[in-house]
Amino acid sequence: MKEKIHIIKIGGSLIDDTELLDQFLDQFSGIKGKKILVHGGGKLATTLADKLGIEQKMVNGRRITDKDTLDIVSMVYAGSINKNIVAKLQQKKCKAIGFSGADANLIKAKKREHAEIDFGFVGDIEKKSINKKLISKLMKLELVPVFSAITHDKKGNLFNTNADTIASVIAQALSAKYDVELLYCFDKEGVLEDVDNPQSLIKTISEEEFSNLKNEGKLHKGILPKLENALSAVKNNVNKVFLIKETQLKNHIENHHEGTEIC
Repeated sequence: MKEKIHIIKIGGSLIDDTELLDQFLDQFSGIKGKKILVHGGGKLATTLADKLGIEQKMVNGRRITDKDTLDIVSMVYAGSINKNIVAKLQQKKCKAIGFSGADANLIKAKKREHAEIDFGFVGDIEKKSINKKLISKLMKLELVPVFSAITHDKKGNLFNTNADTIASVIAQALSAKYDVELLYCFDKEGVLEDVDNPQSLIKTISEEEFSNLKNEGKLHKGILPKLENALSAVKNNVNKVFLIKETQLKNHIENHHEGTEIC
């Protein structure tokens, strides 16, 4: 029987709210057994870029990462945000250790290739990108890895990489050894048919149902990357995948009644 591990991803809205983040980390630190936290960036990188006069360019919600922007997101994601989360977890007696993908070659990426758009220093990853042996050794030491959204190519280059994808691919890579439950925690109750109506929660979504909802225009564009990464995890043998409200983590761990299950 495989040992259980929770891989939990949090995003910008939580990171930007000091009080909510502290409450969430209380719940996260209370999870028994092995666990990994993956975090996005929040508004701090954009705020800092504005102060420095560095224009931020987005294409379909994705950041173009030029060299100046890479310097900012590396400082903010792998530096300020990551270390603040780790420090708060230490306060809660959780033996957290913060990483970028470059640390110990934990996540190796390759530059995103696109026929029409140069995304700059944006990296894409797959299962073989993950140093799963070393992550397993960290687990044996009862450490709690906290991953930022920065990776590398082993040629001296850092990359900005989507945090939803990092969580999904780590889950896929570890699924051969562990019973993995992947949780995307964000500011909605789960996947909503009407983004403004919390009562319109969709309890389960399959790949076919996702395609239908997408084609019918019933999914808010912000949820699409999470769902695509969640479905990829299910197709690659991750045992359980949920999208849940960030304030309901403890309830979900105890009861499994929260959010939307991807199946």
